[in-house]
Amino acid sequence: MPVYKFKSFEEAERALWNFSPDSDYYRRVAGLFQITFRLNPPDCKRGVHPYRNIEEAARNREKSL
Repeated sequence: MPVYKFKSFEEAERALWNFSPDSDYYRRVAGLFQITFRLNPPDCKRGVHPYRNIEEAARNREKSL
């Protein structure tokens, strides 16, 4: 892996950008998201939750916080 020298932090940050991603790039990103969700799963339940009224939704929201 080559070593690059940068004159500023912004220039180094720009070197990390990928302007032409290929399928391997998307595969790596998907793998990163899978690992992240396994290590730290989201606290909320997935999907749409029907409520009969606003009060029921508010109670559920307070319970989940």
